[in-house]
Amino acid sequence: MRCIAVALLLLAGSPQYLSAQQPDALNDTQKLGQRLFVQSCAVCHLKPQLTAALFAPALSRESVSGREDAMREVIANGTPRMPGFKYNFDQTQIAAIAAYLKTVPAPPAPQTPQTAAPPSAAPQGAAPRPRNRENPAEAD
Repeated sequence: MRCIAVALLLLAGSPQYLSAQQPDALNDTQKLGQRLFVQSCAVCHLKPQLTAALFAPALSRESVSGREDAMREVIANGTPRMPGFKYNFDQTQIAAIAAYLKTVPAPPAPQTPQTAAPPSAAPQGAAPRPRNRENPAEAD
């Protein structure tokens, strides 16, 4: 239990989590963008809990090749899988969301799961393990 508390304290004080997203580090436009993002975008673009999956891609300063004009265009007009917000927000509010996104660091690259040893690495004389039909990488 004590180790968990120490780990949480270290994580909370880690420089990578002390980013420009702190309210004191944002200007008024970015703060407005943050509030609008949390109200309208977070339901799809942020995880509601650590173990949940995202419904849409995580957004950051590198989204849409990092171009703020392209971010404003996507926010306003949407994509085939995302609604546009040009009827919900005015141009100033859309620009504020894009300005806020420019302060969000890119998410870390996903870690690739460890792959199972190839069948040739099995001990000699050992029978091969049966494969799961739905996911051939997993055994039954």
